[in-house]
Amino acid sequence: MKFFEMAVAIDQHHGFKPFNRSPRCRLQSLTHFDYNVHEFTQTNLTPSFKQAFQLVNIHRSFSTPCFSLATAYEDEFDVNPRVEIVSGHGAPRVHALVVEVAIAMALGVNPLPVSSGSGGACFLRARNGDKIAVAKPIDEEPKGFGGLMLGQPGRKRSVQVGGTGIRELAAYLLDHGGFAGVPPTVLVKITHAGFPFNDGASPAHCKIASLQQFVDHNFDAGELGPSGFLVDSVHRIGILDVRILNLDRHAGNILVKKNDIHENYAVGGAKLVPIDHGLCLPEFLDNPYFEWLHWPQASVPFSETELDYISKLDPFNDANLLRRELPSLRESSIRGLVVCTMLLKQAAAAGLCLGDIGEMMSRECCGGEENRSLLESICAKAKASIENEDDCGEVTDPPQLSERLVNMDDQSKRSIRCSGISLGEMSDGEWDLFLEWFEKLLVQGFQATNCSLVASFSYAL
Repeated sequence: MKFFEMAVAIDQHHGFKPFNRSPRCRLQSLTHFDYNVHEFTQTNLTPSFKQAFQLVNIHRSFSTPCFSLATAYEDEFDVNPRVEIVSGHGAPRVHALVVEVAIAMALGVNPLPVSSGSGGACFLRARNGDKIAVAKPIDEEPKGFGGLMLGQPGRKRSVQVGGTGIRELAAYLLDHGGFAGVPPTVLVKITHAGFPFNDGASPAHCKIASLQQFVDHNFDAGELGPSGFLVDSVHRIGILDVRILNLDRHAGNILVKKNDIHENYAVGGAKLVPIDHGLCLPEFLDNPYFEWLHWPQASVPFSETELDYISKLDPFNDANLLRRELPSLRESSIRGLVVCTMLLKQAAAAGLCLGDIGEMMSRECCGGEENRSLLESICAKAKASIENEDDCGEVTDPPQLSERLVNMDDQSKRSIRCSGISLGEMSDGEWDLFLEWFEKLLVQGFQATNCSLVASFSYAL
């Protein structure tokens, strides 16, 4: 067996790269490593990440990163396994995940393509074959939509091709305290000669991808049915979905934790794990898909713990978090998060259950056509309020939607009823005014209905 010495170093992007001990691959700042543990051979690396982590003691270098002395030219053609964090350095628990993946790649474990799903995802495995993480290249979403370029509308028109990876990370960043249980996720640049490509081999074998910790499971929600799911678990996933306006929460991306099948499913206590958040935070208000909408758990009132969590959500802090961590995410998507979180907070405080809130956000299909959701109608009315300012700067009540449809032809009516509403084109001043009207309309609607039926809310508007 061939043995080799190597070390794992942290670069300026908080990435992790195995360095072969050659004249080119040197560490500029070896003093940052513990000399007793930073060098090791393939023979003493174990399949157990816990043991490997103890051997490398890599956490000693988090605050004092090391840099490769390779030139930019050498880096461009460097096909040694490498993982670099692109976005999400501050996200909890992601550094350990990236180190684990880097060690596995250094041991020669190749990525394994995922047969299911809508993109060119791969499993990243440990040496013993256990799955560690799932990598989803951003330029291979969605599969089966050949000819689409980065930046073009994807499987959902409100999410561009190439925009799924940052949304996977956004969902993890917004899942404060792991409330919904989104697995650790980070956006990385992976260099690996064994990485598969939909468009042929790449000279550098590099991919920008979302990297999410693999969740060990036996079934997804669609294979079991909702009767055995914990109410609390359904609510927590639903709360996240409402905030991020998830367009793709189907049963296949709700996993049932392993061992919960025999122990808890029969008594309605199986815990769920949400994955696949690439189609959230759309660039304009769109029609969400909530698998849980008609599950019995969605009709159960929120618990005190859930109401407390919702009441402490700050949509403006969340917006600033995304602006800071994900600067490429468009403002229209961030504003959608603010609006949806405001709706959630007001509705929960008014006594509505998760199912009621989901219905307020979902479009009604009638005669093969989609009508705007109640959320979209409220936003449309708030935007119309801004346009109805008079010359004195005063705001008059906007016309009802029904009044605006009177003189339109059928095609125009269908367009206004189901076209997505964008929040990104408003100036900062208009956005502030819009939020004032949006909140006012929400409060008025809930007061008029005595916090009861969503249908009554719509009538009150």
